[in-house]
Parts: sequence; C-alpha cells; structure tokens
Amino acid sequence: MRIPLSLLSPLVVILASVVFTPATVAAKASAAVVTVSTVIPFAEHSGVIATVKQECQLQTRLPEFIQSSAKDDPQVVLTADPIEQDKGRVLVLEIVSVVGSGGGAWSGPKSVTVKGELREEGKVIGSFTAARYSGGGAWGGFKGTCSIFGRCVKVLGEDIAGWLKKPTMNAVLGNA
Repeated sequence: MRIPLSLLSPLVVILASVVFTPATVAAKASAAVVTVSTVIPFAEHSGVIATVKQECQLQTRLPEFIQSSAKDDPQVVLTADPIEQDKGRVLVLEIVSVVGSGGGAWSGPKSVTVKGELREEGKVIGSFTAARYSGGGAWGGFKGTCSIFGRCVKVLGEDIAGWLKKPTMNAVLGNA
C-alpha cells in the first residue's frame, strides 16, 4: 500500500514544525549546559600533601574528565572565570579528601573524595559525595602516585558525568 505524496508532505511539515520549533530547541540547549570551574579547590582539611597538590594536577584534571565523560549529555562548559552561581546550571565542586602518600602503589592505595552541588539559577537542585580508591590496577607497582590518583579522578569524572544526566539530592557515587 502506497501513501500518496500529497498526503505525506503535510504530515512531514506538521511533525517537523512541532519537533524543531525554536522554543523547543532553545529549551533543550539551555537545560543541557552545565558550567564547571577549570580549577576545583581543595577543602581546608582535605589531607592532600604538598607534593601531590603541586604535581598531580587533580584540581584541573577532574573538570576535564567530567567534560570528556559527559560527551555533551549534558554539555559541560569549563570556565576559568569566577562562576556566577545564580546564572544557569552550575556544578560547584570541592575535593574534600585525598588519602595516600608518595611511593606509588608500594605505599598503599590512594583515594580521592569529592563533594558537589548542582545549582540552577542559584537554587541547589542536586548534591553528591563521590569517592574512588585505587591500588594502581594491573602493573600498579610500576605506576607513580600521580598516575594512581589520576585513575581515581578519571573514574570520579565518569561518575559525576553520569550523575549529571539525572541529578538527585544527597547522592552517593563510586566508593563513597
């Protein structure tokens, strides 16, 4: 059974106008953008040692991993500017705990804990505590401390990006 082209064209036009209206596209685009600072602060009592703080770049790697893991769902925009927490969707993060000393896997497992709040127009619409630990994985004895912390932060970025798709209050992510 063939549908006459004269009937098909009006249906296509109607469907296209409903699905692709400027208001619909704009609403999806604005709701799908989350701003994150390029540098995540350490909490005052995070326990991070000075050499890890200086050498491992956890503060800048975490937002990069969140952005790459989100794959534009939602779109994560990194900014070096101070974040206005009452403009759009903003993810406010803090590294609250870093446990582990130098010496790579030989000095024991490493862990990183992060707290975050998702704010929309200044109102908190989601929050979480996320933690990951690692002993270095395969060949861990040949990996350095920053490499092992990097594994933790990479998986935290994946955890947080997944949470951003359906944020909830007081979520517990990873090994938290």
